Amino acid sequence: MSAALAENRNGPGPAMRRRLSGFVRTLRDASFAAGQAETGDAARVITSPLADRPERLREALKALFATSRAEAERFDEIFDAFWLGRGAKRAARLQTSGGTAGADRRFGAGPGGGETRSPEPLSAPGDGEAQGRGRERGASTYDALSKKDFAKLTGDSERAEAHALAERLARVMRARLTRRERARAKGRRVDLRTTIRRSVARGGEPIDLKFRQRKAKPLRLVALLDASGSMELYVSVFTRFLHAVSQTFRESEAYLFHTRLAHVSSALRERHPQRALDRLSLMAAGVGGGTKIGDCLTEFNRVHAKRVLRSRTCVLIFSDGYDTGEPERLAAAMRELRRRCRRIVWLDPLTGRDGFQPIARGLIAAMPFVDLFAPAHDLNSLAALEPYLARL
Repeated sequence: MSAALAENRNGPGPAMRRRLSGFVRTLRDASFAAGQAETGDAARVITSPLADRPERLREALKALFATSRAEAERFDEIFDAFWLGRGAKRAARLQTSGGTAGADRRFGAGPGGGETRSPEPLSAPGDGEAQGRGRERGASTYDALSKKDFAKLTGDSERAEAHALAERLARVMRARLTRRERARAKGRRVDLRTTIRRSVARGGEPIDLKFRQRKAKPLRLVALLDASGSMELYVSVFTRFLHAVSQTFRESEAYLFHTRLAHVSSALRERHPQRALDRLSLMAAGVGGGTKIGDCLTEFNRVHAKRVLRSRTCVLIFSDGYDTGEPERLAAAMRELRRRCRRIVWLDPLTGRDGFQPIARGLIAAMPFVDLFAPAHDLNSLAALEPYLARL
């Protein structure tokens, strides 16, 4: 292994880049926050003397990718399964608990540092990265689903894949947003993990010290999901997305509305998705009928706003804006809501359709009080929320 890992001191060769890319994808599937910066640092690590011994390489990569004790324990299992072919079944179970599971792959070094093919890597539905055709098919499936309008999903399997990807997306967004808040240029305590990672490029000398500060109050998300008949084709995917948001964002609240408002945070905090949906269906009687957005937002302001809204709250409204109530009532409710929170984001699944015009009465009444009006018709549009939330 060490010969293969250290095959090129001036930079990893094509085979090693493919291996590292597969390993990073495996970590992402297990809900590790593995971004471009970490991947670039990992590429430098595997061409350094640290790669001469597997145990040293494991510890170096763990310092890059693991952000908690639980992640460190899972990292050891995944590393051994991927690079050394040890405990693959155990790693698969660990990844299932942290992300969406699939099959396993390990890379070994054959004679001359060549690549030994094995089963597929751990992957999310639609994101398989097997070699040859499997890799192309998995990537194309993911790309197709990420760009496909939720209303055009066909078949139970395709819907299940979209649901799983929506939950995974929410977990990854939370991990990235949390990490953006940790590192600081100045502070009271040295951030050893970030300092070590930055020192790799300088031969291990900790020249640039990074620090940690007490984090500011975390961003709170309050989601209001329109569950009326006109939103029926989108509600299931949004619900799975919000289920993962409720699991990963401690500071979050969720509500369904149609002709009345239902507080559903407790249901969405059920760890098992199906149990969460079963409880949700009991709590949200009347889903699929008409909608009175203005009345529901007025009730939210009167009953819930004082408890859940503060200066670091972003309110996400998932709705197409079709309202059977009076526009004036909706405008008054939006004005009050805007006064109480930091940002209001209105996500309309119909925005992605060709020739869309915001002509619904509800949208026209609400638009003056909305900070961001954005599409929410596919997975890519949901992913586009991350950079906006990161700036809040």
